[in-house]
Amino acid sequence: MKILFIDSNHPLLHETLEKAGHTCDLFYQWSKEEIENNIHLYDGIVIRSKIKITKDSIDKATKLKFIARAGAGMENIDVEYAVQKGIKCLHAPEGNRDAVAEHAIGMLLTLFNNLTRADKEVREGKWIREGNRGVELMGKTVGIIGYGNMGSAFAERLKGFGVNVLVYDKYKKNFGNEFIKESTLEDLFKNADVLSIHTPLSEETYYMINDSFINSFTKNIYIINTARGKSLHTADLVKNLKTGKVSGACLDVLEYERISFEALDTLQLPEAFQYLIQCDNVILSPHIAGWTHESNEKIAKVLADKILSISK
Repeated sequence: MKILFIDSNHPLLHETLEKAGHTCDLFYQWSKEEIENNIHLYDGIVIRSKIKITKDSIDKATKLKFIARAGAGMENIDVEYAVQKGIKCLHAPEGNRDAVAEHAIGMLLTLFNNLTRADKEVREGKWIREGNRGVELMGKTVGIIGYGNMGSAFAERLKGFGVNVLVYDKYKKNFGNEFIKESTLEDLFKNADVLSIHTPLSEETYYMINDSFINSFTKNIYIINTARGKSLHTADLVKNLKTGKVSGACLDVLEYERISFEALDTLQLPEAFQYLIQCDNVILSPHIAGWTHESNEKIAKVLADKILSISK
C-alpha cells in the first residue's frame, strides 16, 4: 500500500510498514490543501491531530482503505462516513492508556499534597508546614466516568491506594469486580469524593461536566480531566471552585486548545482561564498525559500491527 503520513510519529511506525513492503510518504509539512489535492493517490493515511478528516476529504480519497490515528480520540475523523465508504478507522488507545493513568494519579497526589505550591515556596526560602498540610487519598471514593482503555487503566492504578472505586459507563455492562463497583450516575453523585473523566468527545459528552452536573454531587468534589477539554465547561468549573463545591481540579486538557492540541488558542483565553492559572488548588499540564517516551513507541507498534492486519 501507499501510505501518507500527515503528522510526525515515532519512526518505528513507518519503518515497520516499510519493512513489510509498503511505501510511506512522510509529508508532515503539507497544508490541508496539498493533502486534499493528493489524497486520491493513497491507500492509507496516518494522522494525529493536524487537520480534520471530513466528508469532503473522504470523498476525494478514492483509493483509501484506512485512516489511522496515532492516539486515542477519533473526533477529528468523520468515522461514520468513512465506515459507510468501506474505510477502516484505526486508533491506538492501548498505546497510551498506561501513561494517561499514571499522569492522572500523579496530578491527583500533587494536588492533594500541595506539592506545586510547596515546591515553589521552598525555592523562595519559605518553610511553611501547616499551610501545606495535605489530604490523604486512602479511604476516598473515586468516581470514574468511562471504562474504556483510559478509565480502566486509571482504575487499575488505584488498587494500591485503599480507595473505593465507582465506575459509570453508559455503554458497558458487567465489568465490575471485587475492586471496581459498576455504578449508576446517581451512585457517583451520592458517594464520590473525586471525579475522573475518561470519555471521548462527542455531541453527547460536549460540556457534559457543567454547573448542573457538578452540583448533583452530594459532597464537595475534586475533578480530574485527562480526556478532552470540551467535555468540561470551564466557566462552570471556575464558578464552583469559587464556591468551594469543587475543592480542586487536575486539568491536562483545556477547552481553549487548538484542534492540533499543539497550542492554546490565545485569542480565546477568557476570564475563566485567567482564574485557573492563579489557583493553588488547580494543577495544569499541556495535554501530555498520554505523551511519554514509552507511549510514543507503543502507539507506533499498536498502529503498525493494526495496519498490517488489514493489509494481509
